[in-house]
Amino acid sequence: MSSEVNGMKISELARRAGATTKAVRYYESLGLLTPERLANGYRTYTEDDIRLVREIRALHRLGIPVERTRPFLECLAAGSVHADDCPSSLATYREAIDELTERIEALNARRTALITNLRVAAHRGSRVVPLQEAGPADADYLTLPVDLPVPEDDGAAAHLPGTAVPPLTLLDTAGRPIRLDGLGPRRTVIYVYPLTGRPGTDLPEGWNSIPGARGCTPESCGFRDHFQDLLEAGAGRVYGLSSQDTGYQKEVVERLGLPFDVLSDPALGLAGALGLPTFEAGGMRLFKRLTLVVRDGVIEHAFYPVFPPDAHAQQVLAWLRENPL
Repeated sequence: MSSEVNGMKISELARRAGATTKAVRYYESLGLLTPERLANGYRTYTEDDIRLVREIRALHRLGIPVERTRPFLECLAAGSVHADDCPSSLATYREAIDELTERIEALNARRTALITNLRVAAHRGSRVVPLQEAGPADADYLTLPVDLPVPEDDGAAAHLPGTAVPPLTLLDTAGRPIRLDGLGPRRTVIYVYPLTGRPGTDLPEGWNSIPGARGCTPESCGFRDHFQDLLEAGAGRVYGLSSQDTGYQKEVVERLGLPFDVLSDPALGLAGALGLPTFEAGGMRLFKRLTLVVRDGVIEHAFYPVFPPDAHAQQVLAWLRENPL
């Protein structure tokens, strides 16, 4: 490194290195910087000191504590072109990675415990018949006919990727208002479906013959079973969304043991705002089945048409894994 002295003051060093004078003094207190002193006692800094401060800050942004940046600075002082050319620098990288791995594993364990607690707490005291006690009529909703018609891609969702999410607020099954354009920078998976069948309740006439209509319960169960996988693959949240009211949806969430909430859009406001495809059945206007991946207020990806619905959660999971952030 160059040792040319240019009479730089601490304020100029801090400005050019993108630091504060307080931070520079802290680095000096640790012995990471050793400025020259003029006859009058004032410190003076060189271009090399700028590089050292920038290196310290860059490493700190990666999670390496300031106190542990010394091997990198010593590597530069020894004449290396890069601060991580030396074995001691690589060893510090490995230590930092090991520590992060331990923290990630601990966080994953905590998340798993929270998901388990959520499932238990959300359905404690529920009067809904548990899924494992369901009879033949219940099981019928979980099985798809072998001759289920396949929906065609009519291009009705081709305009969605890159589209801004509207400032629409919907209630979830916990009674909370959720504003769709305020879901944040992490990916949110919203699977939109027409109508979830309930035991003892007839579905609209000809339901099985409508392409894309049948399969809402198996689809929801798929997202339930792969919920943790979806989070680990980068989804920050998962929501179901349909036009049924919150009371109807809450029964479904409890009966199926869903670890996430479902959004109610009885006025099909999202369809109107985004031009989502819908269809008529049993005197009702319903959403066609599709899934949106939303990030930072924009639709990043749209799955349409969705088929088969009972395997769709795996399709979303595969996309998340193939397109990491």
